[in-house]
Amino acid sequence: MAPKFPPPEDPPGQRCLKQLPKVDLHLHLEGAMRPATLADLARTYGQPIPQTAPYDSFDQFQNCYREIVKLIRTRSDLQRLVREVVEDAAASGAVWIEPHFTPTTYTPALGSTEEVLDLVLETGTSTGTHLGVGFGLVLGASRNRDPHHAIALARFAADYAGRGVVAFGLTGDETAAPPEAFEKAFTIAREANLIITPHAGEFAGASSIQNAVDVLSPDRIAHGVRAVEHPPLMKRLADEGTALDVCLTSNHVLGVVKHLDEHPLPRLLDAGVLCSLGSDDPLLFETSLLTEYQNARAQLSLTDPQLAALARTSICASGAPDELITSAAAGVTTWLETRISHAPRTEHETAY
Repeated sequence: MAPKFPPPEDPPGQRCLKQLPKVDLHLHLEGAMRPATLADLARTYGQPIPQTAPYDSFDQFQNCYREIVKLIRTRSDLQRLVREVVEDAAASGAVWIEPHFTPTTYTPALGSTEEVLDLVLETGTSTGTHLGVGFGLVLGASRNRDPHHAIALARFAADYAGRGVVAFGLTGDETAAPPEAFEKAFTIAREANLIITPHAGEFAGASSIQNAVDVLSPDRIAHGVRAVEHPPLMKRLADEGTALDVCLTSNHVLGVVKHLDEHPLPRLLDAGVLCSLGSDDPLLFETSLLTEYQNARAQLSLTDPQLAALARTSICASGAPDELITSAAAGVTTWLETRISHAPRTEHETAY
C-alpha cells in the first residue's frame, strides 16, 4: 500500500530527520500493523482485507480498527505485530515508543490478562534491545465501555508500574462519557506514579480538553489540538507544562483539519504549549513517525530548532528510564549543533 502522504526526502542542505532522536508517544499498537501483515493475516484466516482510509466518520474509522484487531488470533500473531512495530519505529529513528494497548482485548483467547501483557512486554523489550529502541506501554481504557472496566484496568496497570507499563490513557468517542466517569480509575493510576495521558480535543473541541484537565489532571493529552480555539486554555497548558501528543496526518485524514498546511501545531508552539509528534495509527493513516516529522518540516515550515524541540518534548515527557532520557536529549542537542553539509559547487558555479 503506497503512503497517502509520501514522506518528502530531506532537502539538500537540511539535517537528516531520521538521525534526530525521537519518541513516539501517540501510537496504537494494532493500528501500527504493517499493510503486508494485515493482508497476510486476512489470507490466513480467510477474511477480506479491511479497507483503510478514507473514512466517512470516526465510527467508520473505529470499525476498521476493530476489524484489524479481530485478525490477531494467536500469540504468534501478537508477537509478530509487536516485533514489526518496534522494527518500524527503529527505521524512523525512534529511541523509545509507548504504544497504547488494552490486554483484556485478547483474554481469554490468548491467555490471562497477565500472560497477554507479559507477552507484549517481553517481545517489545527484547526486540528493542537489539535495535536500540526502548519499549513501554500505555494501558488504555475506553470511553465506550463501562467505567468499572477502567477501574479494573487501572488497578492492573498499577500492578505493572515499574515493570513495563508507564502510563494510563483513555480512548474512544470523546462524547461517549464525561471524564468524571473515569476519575477513580485515573486516581488509581496517578497514585501508582503512572503518566496520565487521556485522549481529548480531537473532535469534541476545547471543552473536551478543559474538562480532562480539570478532572483528570493529565501530564500529557493525546491530540489536544483544539486548544487553539481557546487562548486561555492554551496559556493554561503552557503554564502547567501539559504536553500535547500531536498527530498531523491523523488529524488531516479524519477531518480535524481540512488541509495539512492549516494544522494548528505552529500556533500551539508559538503559544508556548509543549508538543510532541506521534504517528497514531500508521496503518490506518498510511504514515510513520519519520513521515510526521518530514511533513512538519515540508508542510508546516517548522525550523530545525522547532523540530528539535518537538523531539526533546517527546523524550522528556515519556516514561523512559532517566538514563535514556538524558542520552537521547543530549543526542537532540548534538543533532541541532551538527553543521549542515552542503552539496559541492558545480564547475559552473565555481567559475563565478
